[in-house]
Amino acid sequence: MRLVLLLLSMLTVNRSRLREPAWDQPTDRYDGMSAANWPAGREGVVDRERWPSPDDVPGEPRWPPQPPAHSDEAVPRRSGGGPGRSGRRRRRIPRWLKWCTVALAVGLIFRKAVAYAVIVALSAALHLVGLNLHLPHIRFAWPWQSTISGTVTNTDLGPWVLQRIEGISRPALGRASFNFVFTHKVSKNIGPWPCWYSSTFYALGYASATVDLNPGPAWWTTASGHYRLQVLSRPLEGKPGHVAVTMVLPSPQLPQSVHDVTIDNIPSRPIATDHSWTYPGFGCGVLIRPQFSDPVLYAQAQQIAFYRSTHVQQITRPLISAAENQAMVTIRDDFIQPTVNAFGYLLDRFTIRWAGAP
Repeated sequence: MRLVLLLLSMLTVNRSRLREPAWDQPTDRYDGMSAANWPAGREGVVDRERWPSPDDVPGEPRWPPQPPAHSDEAVPRRSGGGPGRSGRRRRRIPRWLKWCTVALAVGLIFRKAVAYAVIVALSAALHLVGLNLHLPHIRFAWPWQSTISGTVTNTDLGPWVLQRIEGISRPALGRASFNFVFTHKVSKNIGPWPCWYSSTFYALGYASATVDLNPGPAWWTTASGHYRLQVLSRPLEGKPGHVAVTMVLPSPQLPQSVHDVTIDNIPSRPIATDHSWTYPGFGCGVLIRPQFSDPVLYAQAQQIAFYRSTHVQQITRPLISAAENQAMVTIRDDFIQPTVNAFGYLLDRFTIRWAGAP
């Protein structure tokens, strides 16, 4: 694209033509002489033997005036017919040459597409006339496609991929949802008589497990063995090479605090209620029925969800599995696969091992 822009700028620029300095008027004898009175033997050269005589120009002496000191032969002419400026103009580049240059530049950029179209058209024409010739096989490709050409064969690929991995700044998150019920109970005794009221609610919790994708430079040292890239085959004759990558990452971390867990869908009405029926009155639990506020219910549900997301295997296993899958997809699709493809390789195998127990 830079080459095309350079060619277009060179072809379409409008430069003003260079001007030459005019003669200095030496004497007043030349003031009265017009362009028609300047005799010349050949174009641009003054013929000194044909200067006007006193009969042709009244009041002028017989001897011819001297030409300017800086030029005794060549007398340049102005564009209007008089001396002083050159009448030749700078020739512009023909339009057909501009279009040919642009077409050539476009053809070089889209050479694969043009070659493919030419081969297809030639094959169809030969098929119509009944000729069966072996034509070269060319694949259609656009210039912006990340086509694996196999031009890079001697590059140490391992440090390039590791540099991309070390640039990861965000951890991978694996989320899981689970539902549960919880009961909130309030006791308010009246003297020796017990009085309590309870309500049971339904809640939906969300928890996340995280994976640190870039533990730091010390984690990726050669002695640690946490990163290994194996070149299975090099790119050759337009065919891509093949690589395998093995990594070791820290185990996914379960929620570390109640703030890592969110609660949704706490209904305003409980699914069940219960209270005491002790004397006196119809029932102290009914008479002093408490009003449960949303912040109180949310805090209790969050505490229960946090405990379940860190201790109940039916919830911790999906959390860890989701975090591991998300880490693998993020590293493979966003960092390793594009890097190896840019160097002419295909990622045949990608393995992540987890250090320590969750």
